[in-house]
Amino acid sequence: MRCSISILAILIASPCIVVPRTSAQVNVTQEHNNPSRDGVYIDPVFTPDAVANLTRDLNFDGTISGNVYAQPLYIEGGPNGPMIIAVTESNNVYALDATTGTVIWQRSDIGPSVPSSSLPCSNINPVGITGTPVVELASRRLFFDALINGATIKHFIYSLDVDTGETNLGWPVDVNATANYNGMTFESRIQEERGALALVDGIVYVSYSGYSGDCETYHGWVVGVDINSPTNVLAWATIAVGGGIWGHGGVASDGTNMFVVTGNTFNTGGNWMGGEAIIRLQAGPVFSDFWAPTNWINLDEGDIDLGGVSATVIDVPGATPSQLVLALGKDSNAYLVDRNNLGGVTSPVAQAGVSGINRGTSAVTYHTSQGTYFAFHNEANAIRAYKITPTNPPTITFAWSMSQTGRGSPWVTTNGATNFIVWVAGVAGDQRLHAYDGDTGAVIYAGGGANELMTGTRQWNTGIAARGRIYFAADNKVYAFKLPTGTRPAVTPRPRPTPAPRPVIPSTTGGMTGTPWPRPTRATPATDGHAACWPHAGVYASTASHAVATPLAAPRAGVAPDAIRRAAEAIVEL
Repeated sequence: MRCSISILAILIASPCIVVPRTSAQVNVTQEHNNPSRDGVYIDPVFTPDAVANLTRDLNFDGTISGNVYAQPLYIEGGPNGPMIIAVTESNNVYALDATTGTVIWQRSDIGPSVPSSSLPCSNINPVGITGTPVVELASRRLFFDALINGATIKHFIYSLDVDTGETNLGWPVDVNATANYNGMTFESRIQEERGALALVDGIVYVSYSGYSGDCETYHGWVVGVDINSPTNVLAWATIAVGGGIWGHGGVASDGTNMFVVTGNTFNTGGNWMGGEAIIRLQAGPVFSDFWAPTNWINLDEGDIDLGGVSATVIDVPGATPSQLVLALGKDSNAYLVDRNNLGGVTSPVAQAGVSGINRGTSAVTYHTSQGTYFAFHNEANAIRAYKITPTNPPTITFAWSMSQTGRGSPWVTTNGATNFIVWVAGVAGDQRLHAYDGDTGAVIYAGGGANELMTGTRQWNTGIAARGRIYFAADNKVYAFKLPTGTRPAVTPRPRPTPAPRPVIPSTTGGMTGTPWPRPTRATPATDGHAACWPHAGVYASTASHAVATPLAAPRAGVAPDAIRRAAEAIVEL
């Protein structure tokens, strides 16, 4: 008994102690699940037999408003239970119940999106939130870029509380007013934000291209904002006009450096000035190194962008070098370079013709017992996979190819050791999900029946896997697909006090700003069984203004047991 009292006393006195849970959290916080943009989701319930019987969950609502080019996110550990985060070109942001698809909160007051007629050129109409957001779990903050119409068209980088939708203190960041590089200032009207946001060591990175049509004097930009001090903004840009960062994955990272791939530049006079290259950036962003093919001038002149697909970070055990980065271009080639020594204008570590134009999408990479692969969907209506040999130097060899309509970005499910399954949606094609064996390309899932047909899927987009489900966002709807009954574990929401209502007034950025109101310091989010204190405990303890989201549904019933109660129950059992 004395020992039991001591344990309980320690728990009460030590709020940072967390009792391990039997089921770890699952969170999809960013494009392709990882900073490397590998696109791998570890979920053991996705076996070939289960996947073959995948069906759409017809009870999942998923109704949203607006066109969607961004991957959805999946967030657990909050008071609302598991949520799907979706954003649209109408500048709407949604948190949906991951089980029912009903709206938990939404923001429709970010500001008006921009019709393509107000832009110098574009193949997206309207333009609002295009790139996939990113979530920082420790402070439960959501970050995204929105193009907002007004007397001056502007990109704003937003941060919202992922559990309530409220705008966080100090945000949004006006990119026009804060981003500059080498004497250049950022002009939102000619810059498109297509790529996914990345979050590395407390800095959120946002990449920009021009609009489809290569109109006016755009540049490739990467803007970095300190998430704990958003007035600290740094940027890098291509020196020459052009050099857009077009790929859906945006910014990739190995955890230290950031990598982007740029497209064609103009009027360089034969001098390399940032285009047709893999760029390595250090924290900031600060330019570090680059690689460009020896024929970069020919690529420029032919509008044959190297930057057709976003960068993918790949490790190949046994290869020399083994730490690589992949680029896939509109020139139908795959390029691998040493990410620790890009080398400037030179030959790559490995190069191979991979057939078909590759433009706007993201690739995946995965390791099976048969080797290291990368896979992608090209514009020749095929999904293709290649192996990287563990040799000195590594080489690229063909693995498999399957006919598949559309222009989607693939993703991968696995149990971590076997059952590697490559998924892709026939976006702007047959609008169905497809799944293939990662080693052979054998068809595992061929799209299902009448109920599994989606509508309004957009080019470049990709899906996610979480808790035995596949989620895919399309125009006006998020779709959920489920495995046979009994394969998805239940998740219980954590309790959170309901915040007091507060009045709001319109802001000058097109969003909504709350009147000054004291906001309590947030509790430490649940972890995966590791003792940890929340590193940003003081960030939100403020009386500053906040925007208020529209609460359309109360948090779901159910209270997750906290550490003290679980410890007490364990003591009683003893």
